[in-house]
Amino acid sequence: MGKVYEEIDEKLARFIADQRMFFVGTAPNNPDGRLNVSPKGHDTFRVLGPKTVGYLDLTGSGVETIAHLRENGRMTIMFCAFEGRPLILRLQGRGRVVEPRDDEWATLSPRFPDTPGARAVIVLEVERIADSCGFSIPLYDYQGERTQLIDFAVKKGEDGLEAYRRQKNVASIDGLPGLEPSEATADER
Repeated sequence: MGKVYEEIDEKLARFIADQRMFFVGTAPNNPDGRLNVSPKGHDTFRVLGPKTVGYLDLTGSGVETIAHLRENGRMTIMFCAFEGRPLILRLQGRGRVVEPRDDEWATLSPRFPDTPGARAVIVLEVERIADSCGFSIPLYDYQGERTQLIDFAVKKGEDGLEAYRRQKNVASIDGLPGLEPSEATADER
């Protein structure tokens, strides 16, 4: 049923592009730490090469993925076909965080839409590409994107987002380092 691939070929890239949602899984080193699975949407995912992918990470109430990647880099990205032919695709490897202050931001960010609230690009160097049947995944009809996260970012504005990140995105729920907002002071970290 399942197949392992050497790289992301055109067929897999088309499947990825057709999905409107994906899931990101990470975990801290501490066995008592909390595992994280985050659903992602909007037009934020890109195949960057045959074994490299990335997504535009938007400001949210947590920072688990970023904190876990900073600690150990382990990440799985999963796509499920909710329409059409059943399929689950997992991309497993080592991820890293590219923030707007990083040099690489200038080359990576133009590959994504200019989206209010963007706080980082998450890049995954894929070590394993595998699919499975997806026979148990239900069929859903896509109705559209939710606008609340983008509306929130627009309403906050850059200064408001920076303050929000200082409040909510500096550490994970397990206390691991997350983002380091440019205006965060040592007392706020």
